[in-house]
Amino acid sequence: MKAVVFEQYGEPAEVRDVPDPHPADHGVTVRVEATGLCRSDWHGWQGHDPDITLPHVPGHELAGVVEAVGDRVTAWHPGDRVTVPFVCACGTCGACAAGDQQVCERQTQPGFTRWGSFAQYVALDHADVNLVAIPDEMSYATAASLGCRFATAFRAVVQRGRVAPGSGWRCTAAGEWVCRR
Repeated sequence: MKAVVFEQYGEPAEVRDVPDPHPADHGVTVRVEATGLCRSDWHGWQGHDPDITLPHVPGHELAGVVEAVGDRVTAWHPGDRVTVPFVCACGTCGACAAGDQQVCERQTQPGFTRWGSFAQYVALDHADVNLVAIPDEMSYATAASLGCRFATAFRAVVQRGRVAPGSGWRCTAAGEWVCRR
């Protein structure tokens, strides 16, 4: 497959042929249809994230189609349209059990702890916990923007701002939080 790879922090990346990824028994391989570029990718490329090992393929804002499924995956099948949050949870640690998958104690992140979505294919772990279905009417580009940007903002509002879903607050199409009352 083709992927964007960098060998040294801060040095130019290049498109090259690399081996296709294969799913773990609890994971999937996704054919990337859209991927975003985030400031976090720049930090990774600069060497600010100790979880990155070189050579590396960045990219964590993605959407695509499930191509291959691990033996233990039950909820996803080849052909499913999916996206994934920035933090991929294990589904079994204390944080996950408490409903706080975004701060999973054994989290992984495509493009950081493992190769990411600046490639034709990406392997994602714990698919039954992490994948999110994309409606047919939603573009891949729109879906790719949800995993990092929307999930981060949602957590900030709900968890840190203590604005509970259903509390009368809603997010408008313009991204503003307004009270329905």
